[in-house]
Amino acid sequence: MGLKADGTPWPAVGTGKRTTYGGVSGTAIRPIALRAVTTIARALPGFPILATGGIDSAESGLQFLHSGASVLQVCSAVQNQDFTIIQDYCTGLKALLYLKSIEELQDWDGQSPATRSHQKGKPVPCIAELVGKKLPSFGPYLEKRKKIIAEEKFRLKEENATFPPLERNHFIPKKTIPSVKDVIGKALQYLGTYGELSNIEQVVAVIDEEMCINCGKCYMTCNDSGYQAIQFDPETHLPTITDACTGCTLCLSVCPIIDCIKMVSRTTPYEPKRGLPLAVNPVC
Repeated sequence: MGLKADGTPWPAVGTGKRTTYGGVSGTAIRPIALRAVTTIARALPGFPILATGGIDSAESGLQFLHSGASVLQVCSAVQNQDFTIIQDYCTGLKALLYLKSIEELQDWDGQSPATRSHQKGKPVPCIAELVGKKLPSFGPYLEKRKKIIAEEKFRLKEENATFPPLERNHFIPKKTIPSVKDVIGKALQYLGTYGELSNIEQVVAVIDEEMCINCGKCYMTCNDSGYQAIQFDPETHLPTITDACTGCTLCLSVCPIIDCIKMVSRTTPYEPKRGLPLAVNPVC
């Protein structure tokens, strides 16, 4: 249900505008549904499970198969569109299974290729390699970047540098194409309790400065909800991750540019900073 600004509910039934509590379905309950399916699959190995709750694509359907489901049920997605989406999901699932057999595409995430360094969708050269310093992509710095790139293109043209035409790769499956049965329960080996997680194998954030659009979202969330581990250069506004990073992934979650921020393994031991000890600076 929902409540309007005047306090009346929606939906409102009859002249009395009465309402009651409803349910929730679709992608909002997918995490809950995945937990339910994996819990059953771990408790009853091989037990047939009909999964439902948030299946709105072939990729999300594959998630439930990996969780241990053997049959999928779709409801909200059909209501949002029509029944023809089922054929799309079947085709997409076949593609996902086929891609697993091609070794050259193992760095893909499903049907999504690995993200190449870009600036707002356009491939860009590494400016630091051309001029020896980093430049952000806004204001007067953007004009400098455009000028540097134009000069580099002109230089290559003067040198009669030729670029081979783009060729479409034709990949041949080198592995057996898995069936649906082969992928059921594939993710169960990675699931466990919180106590089973390693607390020494930690990660930190790394920002691709060439892809960064200097929006400041990472800085804001880390400053108010994290450990203030991101600093912005006062002149170029390029972000820098400090040793205070705890690997919480808040910055990655709010960054509008996919793969601009990645999490990599921490190379140094992490020492938590909990503020000044009470013996040094008592609260009262």
